[in-house]
Amino acid sequence: MTGQGGRAAARVAAIAEVVGRVRAIEGRQGVSRESLEAIRAVLLELAARHDLFQPEYFPPPTPGGPRQSCLYRLSEDDDHRFALYANAALGRHANAAHDHATWAVIVGVYGEELNRLYRRTDDGGIEETGTAIVGPGTGLTFLPDELHSLDIDARTPMLNFHMYGLALEQLSARRYYSAGERTWRHFPARTDIREARLRA
Repeated sequence: MTGQGGRAAARVAAIAEVVGRVRAIEGRQGVSRESLEAIRAVLLELAARHDLFQPEYFPPPTPGGPRQSCLYRLSEDDDHRFALYANAALGRHANAAHDHATWAVIVGVYGEELNRLYRRTDDGGIEETGTAIVGPGTGLTFLPDELHSLDIDARTPMLNFHMYGLALEQLSARRYYSAGERTWRHFPARTDIREARLRA
């Protein structure tokens, strides 16, 4: 099989193989810094398949619209576990410091994503502890209570993989820090996720 149809079938197979390996890692090792690093390494292998994840397959929102980024659902188990998304962006997009209420791994496909990292302070606030760029060949891991925010200024289309132990629509406990009010709030459910799952 050749052309776009063959590439789509190859993409489905590659995603299924990688998600299967991620399930096995968590099944053997549980959720720990070490297991998330192993998951990151597996996702980086998928991210290196640029032939399967070219910009035209996962375009960002049209410039000038209300959003500068969107999520494509690549895989999600029937019980909503092991959810893999492609995050496409063009232009400026930033969000507040937040946790995930589940484990999370982010790896770069193309373009760069600035992550700001934080810790909780004794007074209930947050303190920035550093920054990290996620781009091709790099990635970050987060335990459920760890904090980060995204600060993207993409002049050309950017694509990253975001993988979570539980799908975003199920994460009612996910919280973000409102700096202006100096308080924690629950993240609203994502409503802009684009379905990109195909059958082999």
